[in-house]
Amino acid sequence: MRIPLSWLREFAQVPAGATAEDVMAELVKVGFEEEAVHRPTDALSGPIVVGQVLSLVKEPQTNGKTINWCQVRVVPEGQEQTLTGKGIDPSGIQGIICGAHNFVEGDKVVVTLPGAVLPGDFHISARKTYGHLSAGMIASVRELGIGEDHDGILVLSRIGLDPELGTDAMELLGLYDQAAEINVTPDRGYAFSIRGVAREYAHATGTSFTDPAAKVQAPAELAGGYGVKLNDDAPIYGKPGCDRFVARTVRGVDATKPTPLWMVSRLRLAGIRSISLPVDISNYVMLELGQPTHCYDLDRLSGDIVVRRAVAGEKITTLDDKERKLDVEDLLITDGSGAIGIAGVMGGAATEVSDSTTNVLVEAAHFDEVSIGRSRRRHKLPSEASKRFERGVDWQVAGIALQRVVDLLVELAGGTADDSGTDVGTAPDAVAIELPAAFAAARIGIDFTEEQIVTSLEDLGAAVVKNDDGWTVTAPSWRNDLETKEDLSEEIARLVGYDQIPATLPVAPPGRGLTRVQQQRRRLVQALADAGLTEVLAYPFVSKAANDTFGVAEQGTARKAVKLANPISEEQGYLRTSVLPGLIEVAKRNHSRGFRDLAVFEAGLVFLPGDSVGTPSIPPLGVKPSDEVLDALYDGVPDQPLHIAAVLTGHDSPAAAGHTPRAWDWADAVDIARLAGDVLGVEIVVSQGHHQAYHPGRAAQLALRSGEVVGYAGELHPKLLAAHDMPARSVALEFNADALFEAAADVIVAKHISGFPVATQDVALVVPQEIPADDVLAALREGAGELLEDVALFDVYAGKGIEDGKKSLAFGLRFRAADRTLTADEASAARESAVAMAAERFGAVQR
Repeated sequence: MRIPLSWLREFAQVPAGATAEDVMAELVKVGFEEEAVHRPTDALSGPIVVGQVLSLVKEPQTNGKTINWCQVRVVPEGQEQTLTGKGIDPSGIQGIICGAHNFVEGDKVVVTLPGAVLPGDFHISARKTYGHLSAGMIASVRELGIGEDHDGILVLSRIGLDPELGTDAMELLGLYDQAAEINVTPDRGYAFSIRGVAREYAHATGTSFTDPAAKVQAPAELAGGYGVKLNDDAPIYGKPGCDRFVARTVRGVDATKPTPLWMVSRLRLAGIRSISLPVDISNYVMLELGQPTHCYDLDRLSGDIVVRRAVAGEKITTLDDKERKLDVEDLLITDGSGAIGIAGVMGGAATEVSDSTTNVLVEAAHFDEVSIGRSRRRHKLPSEASKRFERGVDWQVAGIALQRVVDLLVELAGGTADDSGTDVGTAPDAVAIELPAAFAAARIGIDFTEEQIVTSLEDLGAAVVKNDDGWTVTAPSWRNDLETKEDLSEEIARLVGYDQIPATLPVAPPGRGLTRVQQQRRRLVQALADAGLTEVLAYPFVSKAANDTFGVAEQGTARKAVKLANPISEEQGYLRTSVLPGLIEVAKRNHSRGFRDLAVFEAGLVFLPGDSVGTPSIPPLGVKPSDEVLDALYDGVPDQPLHIAAVLTGHDSPAAAGHTPRAWDWADAVDIARLAGDVLGVEIVVSQGHHQAYHPGRAAQLALRSGEVVGYAGELHPKLLAAHDMPARSVALEFNADALFEAAADVIVAKHISGFPVATQDVALVVPQEIPADDVLAALREGAGELLEDVALFDVYAGKGIEDGKKSLAFGLRFRAADRTLTADEASAARESAVAMAAERFGAVQR
C-alpha cells in the first residue's frame, strides 16, 4: 500500500517536516513492514516553471521533420526574471526548439529551464540545434515522469489549469509530495486505505485521528432506487456471495471533464494511473476509505441488477476487452442482457463508462472474501478491488463510500444526484468476545494494567464493557480479523508496544529436547559434512522420466508419483520419488561453471503416494474437522520418508605439487553408506546390486540384516551419464534414512577396548567368480569364533595363476582376547577354523 503523505496528513497528525522514511518508521512499531519510498524529486529537479508560448514558427528540415521554433515567456509580463543560471534569459523569454505539434500560440505549458534534471538523469542545458540556440524544453507528461503519454507536450488548459506565468510547475503538479509504501499482511485488509493507515499512524504516535468516513453525510436510509436483487443459490460454505448492495444514480455527468490535478497527483503516487474523471473518482474513494466502488453507464443497463452465480458455459467480456469463460462458482453482477461484471474483480465492457456517458449508476457492495479470492485466482485477474475484497472490507462503510463518490461526481463532473437510492442486504452480527482480565498478561508475558487493556481496545474502535470476569469486547466493523480473545491479546501487545515484551528465554522443563530421530538426523548429516561432502538443496520437482529411472530398480517399471496441479514447468510436473535427479542437476550446473571435482549430498523428503491421494472434498473453514475427517486427510497424504543421496564426480582432492588426486569410484559411494550405518550403529549389508540407474557391474545393494533393501550405491550407468552430459565414472548413492533410524538402537553402547595386543593373520581364498565377497567374509567371521575382532577384504584378483571362472579374495583377520595375550597357535587355529567354514560353504581353497 502506497501512502501519499499529503493525503495522510488530512486524517493524522504527521509533522510538516516528516519524510516517507519517518512515517514508515512509525508504522513499523504497529506491525507493518517497510517496502519502498516513492519521491518524484529523487529523479526530478528544477527549475521547472509555467510558461506561455508567444510565437511558434514551423521550420521544415532536410530530414523530413518539421520543428517549431518557439518564443516562450516564463515570467509575468513586465516582471524581471529572478532565476539565474547559464542559459536562463534575464528577459524572461526563452527560445526553445520543440518537435511536438499539439499546441498553439497562447497555450500555457510546462518549461524545463537550463539546470533542470529530468528522470533518467537527463540534464537540460542551452544547446545549438537546428540552427538555433535552444535554451530549455517544453515537457510532456512522460518526460516529467508523471504519465505515459508521449504524443505531445502537456498543455495546462486541457487539464483545467490557468496558473500564473513563472509558477513552480513541480509544486503545481504535486511533485514535491512523496509516498511511503508498506507491506500489509493478509489479515489486515483495513490497512489498504488511507483511512486505515491514518488510524494505525495515530496508534503508533499517540496522536489524534480524524476518520474520513465521519466527514461524509450519507442518508440514513435509501429507497426507490434502481432495482437490485441478491440471488445466490449456491453459496460457498453456506455464506452468501453478496450481503449488501448499495446504489445511487447521478445524472447529467460530463465524463470528459479533466480530473483535478490534486487527485491525479495522489492517484499517481499511490500507484494508480488516471483514466477518466468517473473512474478516477471511484479509485480515489477506494484508496481513501478502503471500499471499492464501480460506475455503470446507466443508459446501457437493461432491467434490474441481479447478483448471482454463473451458469455453465456463460461468458463475459471484461474491461480489458478479453472474453472469459465463467465458472459456476463465479459471482456475477448481471442485468437483463446477462453478465455485466465479475463481482469484486472486474467490470464488464458492455456497461463501461465512456466519454459519451451522461448518467451514471454508482455501486458499492460487500462481497464474500472466499468467492472473490477464488474468482480472482481462477481468471488470473489481480485488481485493486479484489485485493481488498478478498481480505475483507468494512460492511458499514459501503453507504459512506457510495455517498463520497456521488458527492465528487456532483462537485467535479457537474452531475445531479437522484434523491432515491438502493440499499439491499443484511448486516452481519457484531462479534462479541469475552476477554478474561488476566488472559492477555498470561499469553504475552506483560502485566498489563486495566487502563492499557481498555485504552488499547477502544483505540481500535472496539466497544468495551466491564463484566465480572473481565470485559466483553465488540469488535469494530472494519476489523473482521478479530474473532477470539487471542486476537485481542495480540492487538493489546501490538498497541502497548512489542518493545515492552521482555526478552527472556523460557526454561525448558526436564526431559525435553530433540527427539531420538532428530538427534540421529543431525548426527548423520554432520558426519557426512565432516567426511568432506557438501550439503545442497535441490528442487523437489522432477519429470516423470526421472521418477521412472531413479525411483524403481527394474527398467520399464513405471513409478507411481504425485502429479502437480499447477507446475512451474511441465517438464518438472511431478514430486520426486528419488533425491538423485535434483542432485544430478546441481552437479551439471556446477560442471557448466567449471567446478568438476564434486562431492555433494542432500537430506530430503521423497513423496511416495499410496492407493489414494487427497480427499474428495475440502473441509469448510472456521470449523475444526472431526477425527474421521482428519484421518481421511492424513490417509490421503503421500508417505514422505527422509532419503539421503550423494553424487561424486571428478577427484577427491585438488591437484598439487607432489600430490596426485584420486578419482572417486564406486567403493567411495559404498564407504559413505557404511559410514552412515556406523554413525547410527546399524549394520549395512552390502551385496551385488542391480538398478537401472547404475552400472550393471559396479552397483551395490544396501540392506539391513533383516533383509530390507534400503538403497543402492555405485557407479552411475554410462548411458545415463552421457544423456545428462556428466563425466564418465561418476558415482552416487541413495538410501532411506528413516529405515536406518528405525533399525537403530535407542542407545549405542560402545564396545570394550581390550588392552592386550592384536594378532593379525592374512588369508587368500580362491572361490568361484559368481560368489559375492561379502558371503565369503560372513563365513570367515562365523568360522573364526569369538576371538575374531575384525575381518576385511583388501584384494580381489583374477588372471594369471587363477583358474578360469574363479577369483582370489584376500582378507585380513584381526584377533584379540579380552583377558590375555593370544599365542600364535591360538590365532592360527582360529584362522584355520574360519578357512574351513569358507571351504565347507563355497569350496574355497587357500592360495
